[in-house]
Amino acid sequence: MTDPQEVFQLALQRYREAVHAKDAAALVSLYDEDVSVFDTWGAWSLRGREAWHKLVADWFGSLGEERVAVEFDQVASVDTADLVVGHAFVTFAAFSPQGERLRWLTNRMTLALRRHGEDWKIVHEHTSVPIEHATLKAILQRG
Repeated sequence: MTDPQEVFQLALQRYREAVHAKDAAALVSLYDEDVSVFDTWGAWSLRGREAWHKLVADWFGSLGEERVAVEFDQVASVDTADLVVGHAFVTFAAFSPQGERLRWLTNRMTLALRRHGEDWKIVHEHTSVPIEHATLKAILQRG
């Protein structure tokens, strides 16, 4: 697959499916071995698939019976022959086993994917949220 829009959309689809299934191995398989992650939660940054796998496994393990639905909005990407960089607003919503929406938040996400032969891997992920100036509190819902 060489169409950058398709590459980015497929990465987002696989991301969404892996999160909903709470499948850490499937999610982490989207990432390069030497991935650099600037995540919103906990650590300032993570380096390498192993470190990312631990954080993802801990996240999924903390959910108990809940599932997380992921939705992407205002998706856009740019590309070269071997690199796709895209960004989106991403909403994570936790649902009970009965389908009740329990909580949700929205992040800003940027992904950089590099071609590896016929495959593409995420080499960098950056998620962020704006900070309210007066209180220094994270703004977790888009207004």
